[in-house]
Amino acid sequence: MDARSWTLRGRGRARRVADSTAMAAAARAGFAARGVIYVLVGVIALQIAFGGDGGGHQADRGGALDELAGRPFGSALLWAVGLALAGMALWQLSEAVFGGSGPGGSKLHERAAASFRCVFYGFVSYSVLSYAAGDKGSGSGASDRQTDDVTARVLEWPAGQLLVGAAGLAVVIAGLWICVRAVRRKFRQDLRTGAMSSGTRKAVEFLGVAGGVARGVVFAVAGVFALAAAVRHQPGKARGMDDTLRAFRDLPAGPWLLAAVAAGLAAFGLFSWCDARWRKV
Repeated sequence: MDARSWTLRGRGRARRVADSTAMAAAARAGFAARGVIYVLVGVIALQIAFGGDGGGHQADRGGALDELAGRPFGSALLWAVGLALAGMALWQLSEAVFGGSGPGGSKLHERAAASFRCVFYGFVSYSVLSYAAGDKGSGSGASDRQTDDVTARVLEWPAGQLLVGAAGLAVVIAGLWICVRAVRRKFRQDLRTGAMSSGTRKAVEFLGVAGGVARGVVFAVAGVFALAAAVRHQPGKARGMDDTLRAFRDLPAGPWLLAAVAAGLAAFGLFSWCDARWRKV
């Protein structure tokens, strides 16, 4: 092999390393941004649990954006979060196209899941960047409005009840799957646990379990509301994140139950920051 070929191979290898490093940085920024949103949602929900109004914000992504916008340098923070989530979407796209890390990262179902997450984080990034650009329609209560609008529209379609019911059932199953995965600590296989001390590893596992269970419960309950909307043909029965969380408060011991879920969502936000530090990417 001549000197020119060696040079080209070296440049190609350096380019792949640079691309991999850039994608890892994008993923870690995305996890950090996701953590910010979940911590703020958890804090707002905790205030609502004990009779507060959440500072005038609703416990959803839009409410978190409203809260963030009110902070010093709020506009810059919104742009940073939106761009970081775009980085997360790009990383998920690379996982879908090239396969993820680990022995099972190239399996079809893993690639399909990465494709779904790419679309999801792309949408979330778009909503955050739209809000940062001045579109307040992505603000507090947006998840509830969007849920009502989409459910009402789909219910008007032929077989609309069946579609809404199937979507609700899928969300219930996804929520239960998230809970089971958290309890079984499946997230450990995605983390560089060897880089953690014993105490740090225990703290991260606690946050992963508590956060995953709370997130799964919220998903599952939201799915149940969607099923109710399908069965009764009433789009108002479907609920976004804020209305789903407030439903916990209406149960016996509701404030304490909502407080536990809120703390769990905040824990998931903290776990996302741990992902940003120790995730295998």
